[in-house]
Amino acid sequence: MQSIYAMHQNGSDNLEKEEKFLFYSIDNILDLYLIMVSSLIEICKKETIFLHLSSQKHLATPQERKPNEKFIKNSIFQILAENNSLSIALETRKINNWALNDDYIILLLNAIKESKLYADYMSNTVNTFAEDKAFIIAVFTEVIVPNEKLYEYLEDDKLTWIDDIPVVNTQIIKQLGRIKQGEDDNFRVPKLYKDNEDRDFVKDLFRKTVLNEKELAKEYDDKTPNWDSDRIAEIDTIILKMAICEFLKFPSIPVKVTLNEYLEVAKEYSTPKSSIFINGILDNLVKELQTNNRLLKVGRGLM
Repeated sequence: MQSIYAMHQNGSDNLEKEEKFLFYSIDNILDLYLIMVSSLIEICKKETIFLHLSSQKHLATPQERKPNEKFIKNSIFQILAENNSLSIALETRKINNWALNDDYIILLLNAIKESKLYADYMSNTVNTFAEDKAFIIAVFTEVIVPNEKLYEYLEDDKLTWIDDIPVVNTQIIKQLGRIKQGEDDNFRVPKLYKDNEDRDFVKDLFRKTVLNEKELAKEYDDKTPNWDSDRIAEIDTIILKMAICEFLKFPSIPVKVTLNEYLEVAKEYSTPKSSIFINGILDNLVKELQTNNRLLKVGRGLM
C-alpha cells in the first residue's frame, strides 16, 4: 500500500524500480529487528565493563570492589548473547550500529538503572528464571521501546522503519515471552518470508494492483453514489484496489481474510471513518461478484 502510494505521489511509472525499493524496505525490517534485540546484549556488555572498571579504581568503595552482579548475570541476557541463530544473523547482516553509536546504549542503560523496575529487581535477593524473564520483558517494553531518543535515532537511520518499529517490537516481546529455561533452541531469528510463495505474493499483489488500477477502480466507481471518485481519500482508493485485486486475482485467499486485513489497514493508516466506508463498498461488491459468479475461490471455506 505504501509503495503504491509513493508511486502516485512521485508520479513514477517505473514498476521495476518501485518494486525493488519495496523489497529493499521489507528486507530492512530484519535489520531493525536485529538492532532492537542486540540492544539488550549491548546493554549487558556495557554494564559489565562499567562494573569491572569501577572495581579496578584505586579508591574503589567496598560496593564497587564487590558489586551486585544480578543485572549482568540475568539468564535472558546470557541466552541472547550465546544464541547461535542471533550471532550468525548479526554477523551476516553486519549489524554494528551500537559499536558506532554506543552513546545510545549508555542512554538506555542509564534509563534502566534509574527506573523502579531496576530498583525492585536488584533489591530482591531471590534469583529465579521467571523473575529474570519478566524483568527483561518489562525493561524492553517500558524503558527501551518508549525511549524517544532511540526512536529518533531509528527514524533518522531509515524512514521506512517508522511503521515497522511496533511490529518488530511486538515480535521481540512475544519471543522473549516464549523463552524457556534449559532448552537449547530457545531463540531463533525469524524469517522475513514463510517460503518462496510468500515472497511471490508480495510481488504479485504489487504488480497486479499497479498494472490493473483503472480496471479495479471501475469495480467500485458505481458503489459510491454520494462521493465523486476524486473526493475519496487516495489511501482509501489504494486499499479498495488492493482488496478487489485479491478478490478477483488471488483465488486461494479467502474473502473474509481479505476483508479483515484491509479493514485493519484502513483503521491504521486512513481517516477515522474510512474502515466503515471501505467495509460498506467491499461488502456490496462481494455480494455483486457472487451473484455474477465472478468471485471464483479455490479450496474449502474460502468464501
